[in-house]
Amino acid sequence: MSKLPGNAGVSVLGDKSLEFYRDPVSFCRQRIDKHRSRVFVSRLLNRPTAFICSVEAMRELLCEKSNQFLKDPTDLMTNVYGDTVVTTNGEEACLLRLSLTSLFTGTRLESSSDYITSVCERCLKDLSVRGQPECGYSVFKRLGTELVLGLFLNVRAEEQPELFEEISQLCTTHWHGLISAPINLKAPLWSSGFSTALDARDKLMDIIKDKLQNDKQGFVGHLGSLPLPDSRAAAQHLLLFISALIPKALASLLTSFTLALSGNEKEETRRRAKEDPDFLHRVLLEVQRLWPPFIGGRRLADQDSTLAGFLVPKDYGVVYISHAVHRDPEVFEQPDSFQPERWSGRNAGQEHFLCSFGNGPRNCIGPKLTNIFLKRRKGHGRLGALRLAAGG
Repeated sequence: MSKLPGNAGVSVLGDKSLEFYRDPVSFCRQRIDKHRSRVFVSRLLNRPTAFICSVEAMRELLCEKSNQFLKDPTDLMTNVYGDTVVTTNGEEACLLRLSLTSLFTGTRLESSSDYITSVCERCLKDLSVRGQPECGYSVFKRLGTELVLGLFLNVRAEEQPELFEEISQLCTTHWHGLISAPINLKAPLWSSGFSTALDARDKLMDIIKDKLQNDKQGFVGHLGSLPLPDSRAAAQHLLLFISALIPKALASLLTSFTLALSGNEKEETRRRAKEDPDFLHRVLLEVQRLWPPFIGGRRLADQDSTLAGFLVPKDYGVVYISHAVHRDPEVFEQPDSFQPERWSGRNAGQEHFLCSFGNGPRNCIGPKLTNIFLKRRKGHGRLGALRLAAGG
């Protein structure tokens, strides 16, 4: 058992949160080089924190020792979304997960496919009609917003445009509360970003509660019938599912996919991705590996433990950094290179080494839905992205 490389510094003065959030990639690279270790300690959110940048340590944290590292019940996700499957621990988290997983499998999942296809086809048609350069990220974010509001809340942009736009704006304002200082202040002519986000949350919750009470169809109706722990749980989870977080993640992946396959030199790669579903899968894995949509995740050590042979004392924070984990040279040769073929070669069957959407028993509950978003074979969503990559 070894001491963590690095220095946690002193309280407040030694905090590195600002430096980390300004550029998490450079923050980790500099310290990996300095300490010659992909696991190191620094001070984040004024707490000594172990940074996890290796596949081995990530797997221990999220899989083998997941019961020793818990979600932080005081973090911003809890403040902004309430108690959900993302923020709870122990038996409560397991029960919530079991209840909610049924909504993302089987016939309920397949029933979403036609709607996803229709939205993707309309998006592609609108792009063709406009016939001018577009910001790919903005197009994909709008697409993602349409998908989540239609699937989870039964609010469809073409049928209820005013309500759709209202919810979209409220979701964006609410999301900004996650990336602002958690200071709840109001003045006659000014409110803090966090305060404004909480106001947006309250308005969204009113819309959601009305939907749960009056709409018995689709996802809303199924969610309302689940055996959840209390009356607030269904509304809080719907708030999480329609969050701007999901469209942003989808837009990030699709934009990276488009850029990775753009240019004349990638014409053959685009052709293979359109014609070969297995190759498309490998391309998407490589996009997810190189450009994960989330920084990572945070836990608290519930007891003294070890990760990759380093001692992590009780009450230390632990942060896994997806970008760094996915570029661990011990697992991925030439880690900075875009090589879809690695997933049919040395890294075949090693998708579980990725952590874009978490890993282990607390990973994302909707990966199958994400796959439908990204790879709907009978629809045109992926073809639209490929055409954007081709430049027309």
